[in-house]
Amino acid sequence: MECCYEKKLVCVSCPMGCRLTVTVCGDNINVSGNTCKRGEVYGKNEVTDPRRMICSTARIKGGVHPVVPVKTDKPIPEKLKFKCMDVINSLDLKSPVVAGDVVAANILDTDVNIVVTRNM
Repeated sequence: MECCYEKKLVCVSCPMGCRLTVTVCGDNINVSGNTCKRGEVYGKNEVTDPRRMICSTARIKGGVHPVVPVKTDKPIPEKLKFKCMDVINSLDLKSPVVAGDVVAANILDTDVNIVVTRNM
């Protein structure tokens, strides 16, 4: 007997904020409530491989401020978000940095980089 379950989500792929119902029955995933194709993709990804963008700050020496904003350049698997924050918290950057500079490459072997989002 297959294990089936339903998950209610609010889609964040576009400004519509559709209320999705994702039904999972074995390998069959059905998404309803979406008004665009992105909602279907979002719903399926949320139940199979949820990912998140991480935005934070990293310490920097010689800058105008003691920290500089950083983010992942792609979404990272949600289960790795705390380990990603450990990597960001361990960074000790030196000024100058330019927005878009990669300050940590291929973190946690995910092909995701940490980039600076502000010149300093």
